[in-house]
Amino acid sequence: MIRVATYNIRKSVGTDWRRRPDRVLAVLREIDADVVALQEIDRRFGSRIASLSPGDIVEGAGYQPIDFSVRAQSLGWHGNTILVRNGIRVLDTRRLVLPALEPRGAVLADLEIGSRRLRVVGMHLGLLGTWRRKQADAVLDHLEDLEEPLPTIMMGDLNEWNIWSGCLRHFERHHHIAAPGPSYPSGRPILPHDRIMTTTDLGITNAGVHRSALSRIASDHLPVWAEIDLSALPASQSESLAATADAP
Repeated sequence: MIRVATYNIRKSVGTDWRRRPDRVLAVLREIDADVVALQEIDRRFGSRIASLSPGDIVEGAGYQPIDFSVRAQSLGWHGNTILVRNGIRVLDTRRLVLPALEPRGAVLADLEIGSRRLRVVGMHLGLLGTWRRKQADAVLDHLEDLEEPLPTIMMGDLNEWNIWSGCLRHFERHHHIAAPGPSYPSGRPILPHDRIMTTTDLGITNAGVHRSALSRIASDHLPVWAEIDLSALPASQSESLAATADAP
């Protein structure tokens, strides 16, 4: 069993309009997930410096950030990055380009967690429904084109509230979609914009929205989380090969 989460941190600017990375780090500690997809980690203008530095993430929250940036002082790809607990091995990473009127992208990491391999995608889809549907199709096309299929978790700020229409219909065809609950706006959440989805070989055993005094002010989104059952997955190839080699 692993716990995953997704969190739009709004460049570490809280609902009081103060940039306080320490509050975001504290919320990450509260969530206590194994893998976290972050959106809006980088500032929007100028050099687009990361609002959370890699050192602060390691020291302040206990995660290893994956650097998807193409700029020296950034950390994300169009603001998206993935954090992993120590002990989780990062096997491969990719930046996905998404169609949009405004710059949008998604990030992908292949991970080894214990003896199992898992693919994680973090994304932040657009504000316009037509483009969200195109972006959903682009993510699914990217995954289908990869050489090796893996059990996959997709999560992020989808800007979509209705599972029966829009871009969620595209994901729903071949994926489980968790229903953690409303996550936006954080002070009085009414819209379930933040989502966690898995391929059908993964089981979502529980999901929810992380509500705390700190999370209500640290960003305009609340984090959402899910517990994923990996027990049905086979051991990774490296583990299987090692077991074969050790056999008499």
